Amino acid sequence: MSDDDYHRRTAITRLAVSPTDESLLRDTTAEWKQGCQIAVDKAWERCHSKSDVQQLAYDDVRDQTSLGSQHAILACHQAAENIKSCISRRQDGKKASKPTYTSPTVTYDSRTMTVFPEKEQVSLTTHGDHARVRADLVLPDDEDGYQHQYLDSDEWEPTESTLHYRDEDWYLHLGFRKPKTADEATENGTVLGVDLGVTEIAVTSTARFFSAGELNHKRREFERVRGDLQECGTRSAHRTLEVVSGREDEYVKHVLHSVANGIVEEALRYDCEGIVFEELDGIRERLPEAAWHSEWAFDRLYEYVEYKAEAEGLFVETTNPKNTSKRCAECGFIHDDNRPSRDTFECQQCGNQNHADYNAAKNVADVYLRREQQSSRGRGVSQYALKSGTVTPNRGYTPYPDGFEVEPTDKPHPQRSE
Repeated sequence: MSDDDYHRRTAITRLAVSPTDESLLRDTTAEWKQGCQIAVDKAWERCHSKSDVQQLAYDDVRDQTSLGSQHAILACHQAAENIKSCISRRQDGKKASKPTYTSPTVTYDSRTMTVFPEKEQVSLTTHGDHARVRADLVLPDDEDGYQHQYLDSDEWEPTESTLHYRDEDWYLHLGFRKPKTADEATENGTVLGVDLGVTEIAVTSTARFFSAGELNHKRREFERVRGDLQECGTRSAHRTLEVVSGREDEYVKHVLHSVANGIVEEALRYDCEGIVFEELDGIRERLPEAAWHSEWAFDRLYEYVEYKAEAEGLFVETTNPKNTSKRCAECGFIHDDNRPSRDTFECQQCGNQNHADYNAAKNVADVYLRREQQSSRGRGVSQYALKSGTVTPNRGYTPYPDGFEVEPTDKPHPQRSE
């Protein structure tokens, strides 16, 4: 069976890891990153199939790292996937440079990982001749946690998974799969478009707004306190400054987690298969007035949405942001004058008036679907979600059936159209 013949889900759980085992996992992630980089350096511009990259780079990975044989194979396969992704980006007219590996992650499969559902534990291979790490899965206290529906099921089998280190904790993204039945092919799937903005952290194609107002206010307060402490200049003030900066980072993370949860909830509420953002490359230059972001905020929000969506079986993709801010989502007319102010969109051709970020969110989804129509790697999605119905790239609008009701979440706007 091919990968397309399976349903796939991910159960994300924190791991309880001892200090000794944590040291082993840190060393293993370092070796993994090196192994992937060796494979990419060897295969870049030469080959991209898993078998070819493995044949070309496996010996070098084994010789230059302490990865075991199976993890060396997985590192070659990871490099192949990343090279293939770069080729796809180039075919779509985008720039793509050779991958570099900096994130503390490791891929595991059935040979390098064993799950013990009854004990709520997992065993993970580490580098070199070290023993496996055996860690507890930190699951919800009750059995209502979504992870249990996969761990306790005979239908879902563990498959390739990924270990992540983030926010000073270890998380295992446990992959599960089960075969699809013959009549489960999806050709009319739906996506949710998301635009990142200035006064709004994010706006969805279903007209849900995540305001940056409170976040901007809190950041100004932190900035004022930091300024006062810097003027003081004492050793005690310096220590307090470090504490304040840490609190600010934690507050921003909390807000971004909340926004990410809301975006995923919106996708599930409207029965979407995936979430589409504009590409993040260059976004800080495109949104220089977005006071709510710090250097890492855009990337961190995307990361949070990605892993939260993955746990719900949703994909997350990006698309080219060109003209999404000045293109009319109703008639397709593109003009600089369509956006007379930061938050206002007024089409000079059809007269459509809307919130600019909401208009852009619909365009983000529309551009992605048009690309999908021309792709041989399509996901079977053909429409994007609005609050009142769905739209296809040829402007075909289908209202939701009678009885389809969702919680109202959109921000009031005097002249908003669907």
